[in-house]
Amino acid sequence: MDKGKRRFNQDKRPRRPVSDRPFDKRGREVEEEERDNSSDKIEGRNAVTEALAAGRDFNKIWLLKPEGDKTLDHGLIRILDEANKRGIIVTRATRQVLDKMSHTHNHQGVIASVAPHSYADLDEIINKCKDEGRAALLVALDEIKDAYNLGSILRISDCCGVDGVIIPERHSVTLDSTVAKASAGAIEYVPVARVTNLAQTLTRLKEKENFWVCGTDMNADYEYHDADYSGNLVVVIGSEGDGMRDGVRKCCDFTVSIPMSGHVNSLNAAVAAGVVLFEAQAKRQREE
Repeated sequence: MDKGKRRFNQDKRPRRPVSDRPFDKRGREVEEEERDNSSDKIEGRNAVTEALAAGRDFNKIWLLKPEGDKTLDHGLIRILDEANKRGIIVTRATRQVLDKMSHTHNHQGVIASVAPHSYADLDEIINKCKDEGRAALLVALDEIKDAYNLGSILRISDCCGVDGVIIPERHSVTLDSTVAKASAGAIEYVPVARVTNLAQTLTRLKEKENFWVCGTDMNADYEYHDADYSGNLVVVIGSEGDGMRDGVRKCCDFTVSIPMSGHVNSLNAAVAAGVVLFEAQAKRQREE
């Protein structure tokens, strides 16, 4: 057979069907579930560790498969041990596979598939505080759209003893894998309630539950360190860039501002929340 004939026959051989599915290092197609970046996946060691500690329902964990003679580090070993105790399926995956699965691009060698994160009932949050005989501290977020801001606010809320966070159903980031990662596990401990209308919810809390509503605003009634944060309180944090909407601002009993002396006259929403909430926490603790 001459060279031309051989080349012709090679071109006529059946070819492998073309697929847009990714492949791992051995050329195997990645499973459908491994490519899914849906919100029921959490990534990173802190997020997965805290979800395990909180008793979250796990479907599966993908754990980094060490290259060559390397062994798992202590953080991943602890996750593996806890998963084995609970009978959770663990699949070893190459870094390439984990990178393709990752939504945050910072999986730290572990990704987990969990039951969708459930939202809390606002009335149950309030009733829990009543049963414990103490004033409630809530945070309401007026259309926060950045996942890292929401995750950071959950982390701050956990540190400050916030009883719950309120977000609107529309025009707000949801509890996805990026939020879980940014919260460093706080998403497992701070209840988040979704409401249809934030302004109506604030009005109900004032009229039915005897709450005070404190808004954060550049043109405020008080500087944050001069305000009274006692009693049942909701601290409202406005959206990135736009602040509170007019309808939400009208629900506020008073507003606070954070004085600044630099050249930039605005703060990240999470930073502003941290400044006000830590001040509120300190004053409320002194009053107990």
